[in-house]
Amino acid sequence: VQLVESGGGLVQAGGSLRLSCVASGMIFSVNTMAWHRRVPGKERELVAAISSGGRTYSADSVKGRFTISRDNAKNTLYLQMNSLKAEDTSMYYCAASADPGSYYGDYDPPKQYDYWGQGTQVTVSS
Repeated sequence: VQLVESGGGLVQAGGSLRLSCVASGMIFSVNTMAWHRRVPGKERELVAAISSGGRTYSADSVKGRFTISRDNAKNTLYLQMNSLKAEDTSMYYCAASADPGSYYGDYDPPKQYDYWGQGTQVTVSS
């Protein structure tokens, strides 16, 4: 399995970026997909997740600004990031899980992920 992220870069605060993650070696459509981020010295944070059926989860810190989506025909996961802030600066990682998460009420994504990409750096200048 390979997950390859792209789309990171340097952007000014208030700007936008779209991250992509292309998956290979797995049946993309049946997996829960997610974006995480990690800043050195801090714990990894689940940013957004999307189930195989299209249910989505967004962390409170990005709700209303980031949108996760997937194109199963292209085996590709996206993260549209708008209104970027300096605190969004981080390495962003794509991840896949066979766990569907929980659908009781709001979508609760899985905590454990089976496969990870190498990451793409997002830097937001203030």
